[in-house]
Formats: sequence, C-alpha cells, structure tokens
Amino acid sequence: MKQSEIKGLSIAELQEKLGETKKSYSDLQMAHAISPLENPIQLRTIRRTIARLATELTNRELQ
Repeated sequence: MKQSEIKGLSIAELQEKLGETKKSYSDLQMAHAISPLENPIQLRTIRRTIARLATELTNRELQ
C-alpha cells in the first residue's frame, strides 16, 4: 500500500487496515516457519506497510 493511498483513509479505516495487515503478517510468518514461502519478500513489504499505517495513525493523533 502506497503512502498516497494511506493518506486518503480515515482514522477508523487506518485502524481497521492496520489490524488486517498485522493478522496477514502473522499468518505469513507462521506459513514461512512451517515451509518456506515462494516469495519471502512479501514479509518485508507487509512489515513496511504496517509501519506506514502506524506512522500515519500516530501523526493524525498528534495533530
């Protein structure tokens, strides 16, 4: 998810998306622990998306 897409979301949508993304990340981690993923770079991209969402949420709460 790109930063421009994240800026267009409301706070409630950010929180919902963050929860979904964290769940997706934990599912992928479990799958990768059992058998290697075809594309392990997915873990990195999801982790970075989580960071982007959390950062945007924090910035909006501080304003």
